[in-house]
Amino acid sequence: MNQSSLTLSRSRAFAGASYMVLAGIAFALLNVATQWLAMTLAFPPASAAFWQYGFALVLSLPLLFKLGLRAMRTRYPWRHLLRVLLAALGVQAWVTGLATVPIWQAIALVMTSPFFIIIGARLFLGESVGWPRWAATLAGFVGAMIILQPWADTFSAAALLPILSALLWGGSSLLMKNLTAFEPPETITVWLLVLLTPINAGLALASGFAVPTGLALALLLAAGLLTVVGQYLLTLAYNAADAAYVQPFDDLKLPLNVLAGWLVFGYAPAGYLWLGALLILGASLFLMTAEMRKERTAA
Repeated sequence: MNQSSLTLSRSRAFAGASYMVLAGIAFALLNVATQWLAMTLAFPPASAAFWQYGFALVLSLPLLFKLGLRAMRTRYPWRHLLRVLLAALGVQAWVTGLATVPIWQAIALVMTSPFFIIIGARLFLGESVGWPRWAATLAGFVGAMIILQPWADTFSAAALLPILSALLWGGSSLLMKNLTAFEPPETITVWLLVLLTPINAGLALASGFAVPTGLALALLLAAGLLTVVGQYLLTLAYNAADAAYVQPFDDLKLPLNVLAGWLVFGYAPAGYLWLGALLILGASLFLMTAEMRKERTAA
């Protein structure tokens, strides 16, 4: 292995970026399954969220048995509860939005999340937010707006649901980052899976409970597996690097979701999609390069 490869493999900046990109791939596949359920099969969004995370919990049972009760041990149960509650409400807003909003538009809107993350990281976590992080986040947001074109006649009020989910998930991500200072990734993931099921069950019962069969059942099983994988990779990303640094790499989910939507549903946004995607990709690569340079300088 050469020196360059060693530098990349040992870099926390590279690790954090890599985990975030892998999480983005898992969530892109998850969004395809969710939109197929909500838009094509008309499966109730609240019930879809319940079954998705319920199956995720069942699929995590081998991990839970392996870790035992020690995985649930924590000095911060209320932080876990608040984090999961914000995540559950964000999931409900997201799944409901995907019932009417195309994947690419929903993803572009949820990319406002870095603003909430970076501001929150500065206010509540005391993280340093220098100009490269602000510039990368702003470039990603501009890229999303170029793609979205909220001033167009085709813009609908339902598109505000992904923005609401961005706000809720931003709060959940900040609490996750705070917990990674005290808890291992396995504990954070297990608490999420255990608490989301009863919270989503209550929301599903309140809006009319539905039981999946056939294709809906298969899609929800796949969604459960992708949820476990994606959440664990997300936790590893926040554990490897600062929240304000890794969050802009989440912007790569836009081209990933556009590709997934095109392959499965046969549609993709027109207009300035690729200009916006180029801004997002360039901002993410610039940020990773700047962070790795800072690591080498500090070493």
